[in-house]
Amino acid sequence: MKSKKNLLEQLKSLPHFDKNTVSQLGKQLGLKESTVNTYISRFLKAEEIYRLKNGWYVSVDFFEKNKHNISYSFYLANIMRTPSYISSWAALQYYNLTTEAIYPITSVTRKVTREYETSAGNFNYQSISKKLFTDFSLVSGKFDFYIASPSKALFDLLYFRTRQFRGLSIENIKAMIVELRIDIDEMKKKEQDNFYSLINAHLHE
Repeated sequence: MKSKKNLLEQLKSLPHFDKNTVSQLGKQLGLKESTVNTYISRFLKAEEIYRLKNGWYVSVDFFEKNKHNISYSFYLANIMRTPSYISSWAALQYYNLTTEAIYPITSVTRKVTREYETSAGNFNYQSISKKLFTDFSLVSGKFDFYIASPSKALFDLLYFRTRQFRGLSIENIKAMIVELRIDIDEMKKKEQDNFYSLINAHLHE
């Protein structure tokens, strides 16, 4: 049982880990693969680790210590489905452009649309074309993550909400921004110009 405790202690220091990581740590402790699998099941049952997705986990101890750090949630969203970046409501809230309460973290990905409901949070991924998988950057810190620029976050939100702006004019889009209570006037002029540039380019395709 000492080896079980030692394994869990090592996992507590990791922001996330996969089955392979647990196996490698188990080997260092002299554990058989079957024993490692048993321990993983017991950790899950005892709620000492959370499953993020199949074969991916985080210790409850690490999660509880960092769950109020939004950069950690964004980091998890990035690593659970790659390539992806934080966008839409989650990004707009990060930039203080909306006061709406955000629950699932929405990301944009090149892969198919997917949703993960986990004990560590809900993560939504919306699929976009290679051409529109742009205008995001890396934010470095304790937890690194990729996030859309303010203009692209707003573009992505409306792009998916309106089914790619079908049948809409610029005036329709402006009215929708007001209706959704998004503070576009708080965006820097460069970002506002970029937003309308993205919209115009898409409407005239």
